This record gives sequence, C-alpha cells and structure tokens, in this order.
Amino acid sequence: MDQQKIHPEQGKKRSNLYTVLFIGVCAIILIVLFKAPPETTKKLPYDEIHQKFYPMGKKEAEKFCPSCHDQDKIAPLPKDHPPKYRCLFCHKKEKPQ
Repeated sequence: MDQQKIHPEQGKKRSNLYTVLFIGVCAIILIVLFKAPPETTKKLPYDEIHQKFYPMGKKEAEKFCPSCHDQDKIAPLPKDHPPKYRCLFCHKKEKPQ
C-alpha cells in the first residue's frame, strides 16, 4: 500500500499560514472597532422623572416608557424612530453623579 506522508515542513507551513490568517482577521476587526463612530444616542436622563427607573432592570423599566413617550404624550418620539419596544437597548442609563 502506498500512503502519502506529510512532511514536517508542509505541516509547519500550513500552521504558519493559519497563524498569519488569524492575526490578519484579528487586526481587521480591531481596525473596524477603532474606526467606529462615537455613540450619539441620548442617554436616559438621571432626573426627577427618570430616577425611579434606575433601580429596575431594563425590561421592567421599558414597560413605563410609552406612558410618556408616545405620539400624543409629553415627549413624542420622532417619526423616523426605530421600533419602540427596546428603549434601553440604545438609550443607556447615565451614571449618577
């Protein structure tokens, strides 16, 4: 029977290739992350109105958002606002000062 033998040099070359590819992919990911634009979404204000929602979990607090932030309420959302069911996914809580 004739079996193919892998020379140690071939295995080393393949290993080096995978290492270079891995490093290249990691470098590309880092470059993309560093060039990302700064966060521009307004944070959940830490004021008298919103302060009571800070101790709550995100999903629990989000249930109260439509009571004020609806089209005909105190602080209506812009017409081009994305879906309104996950408010605190984008609008992070501010760190209390």
